[in-house]
Amino acid sequence: MAYRVAVIGAGIIAGSHLKAMRSMDALAPCAIADIALDRANALAAEHGISSYADYKEMIEKERPDIAVVTLPHYLHKEAACFAAARGCHVMLEKPMAMNVRECDEIIEAVHAGGIKLMVGHTQHYDAANLAAKAWIDGGRLGRLTMINDRRHQRYDTPSRPAWFFEKDKAGGGILTNLGSHSIDKILWMTGERIARVTASIRYADMRGDIEGGGSAFLVTESGIPATLSQSGYPGAVVDETEFRFTGGSMKLLSGRGLWISDGGDYEQVPMPSQPDPFVRQFEDLIGAIRENREPECSMAYSRGVVAVVESLYRSHEQQAETAVEH
Repeated sequence: MAYRVAVIGAGIIAGSHLKAMRSMDALAPCAIADIALDRANALAAEHGISSYADYKEMIEKERPDIAVVTLPHYLHKEAACFAAARGCHVMLEKPMAMNVRECDEIIEAVHAGGIKLMVGHTQHYDAANLAAKAWIDGGRLGRLTMINDRRHQRYDTPSRPAWFFEKDKAGGGILTNLGSHSIDKILWMTGERIARVTASIRYADMRGDIEGGGSAFLVTESGIPATLSQSGYPGAVVDETEFRFTGGSMKLLSGRGLWISDGGDYEQVPMPSQPDPFVRQFEDLIGAIRENREPECSMAYSRGVVAVVESLYRSHEQQAETAVEH
C-alpha cells in the first residue's frame, strides 16, 4: 500500500521532499498547497499532482495519509495540529515550533489524533554523520571529551524568503535556523541532553530584527563541553564539527565526509553509497507508522532541540549561564 501524501508549503524544501517521494514505492504524492498559488501550480505540474491555495481545503478534500509541513516556523503549530486532528500523520520541517510551549501543544494534538509525527532533522540520515555516530558509539577513539561546532555562511541571500528576517515569524535568525542543526548534532552524537548554556549573540548589521551570529558554550548532563559558533555575515563558508576523544579526534563535514586521527594527520574515512537523507527520513516515518513506534526524530527529542535554542537567547538576555528548561 502506498501512502498518499500532501505537501503544505511550496518553497525550496518542498521540492526535495517531492523528489524523494517520487523514488519510493511506499509514497504517492497527491497534492500541494501554498498561498502563492503560482508556486504550488509549478510544483504540481512538475510532479503531476493537484494544487491548492489553502492547505486546510487541501487536507479536507484530499484526505491524505501523511501531511508534509514546510511552512514558515510560526505556522508549524497550527498546520501540524490541523493535520493531526484530521488523522494525518505528519512530517514536520525543523525546528518543531517557535518555542517549547508550542511543541507541547503539538504533542498534545498528536496524541489526541492517534497519529505519528516526526521532525525533519536530516542530520540523522546523512552518511558521514551516521559514520561519525558509529565511531563515537563504538568507542574506537576512547571517551568523548569535547565538541567544537562551527558554521559560517552568508545568511542574507536573495533566495532566502523575507520571513526569515522577522523574529515573530522565524523565532530568531541563524541560531534558530542553522543552529538547530548544530544543536541536533550535539544532542544526537552524545546521546545526552544539554544541561546549561552560556551564549553571546550579535544583532547588529543584519536585516530585520534577527541576530546575525553568536557563540555559545554548552555542557551536557554528563559534563561534556561543547562550543557552538555561527555567523551569517559574508566570508569563507565553514560547516564543520570537531570531536576530541581521549585517544584521538574526528572532523565531520556534514554532506562532505568524515576524517579521523589517532594521533597523526587526519585521514578520510571511505563512505559507502547511501540513499538521499530525505528518502531515509521518510523510511523512518513509514516504519514508525507501520510498527507503531516513535521515529528517530521523535517529538520529545525535537522538543529538546527547541529548548536549547530558547536557552541560547535567554542566556544572552540575562548575560549569564542558563539552565536548559527541558
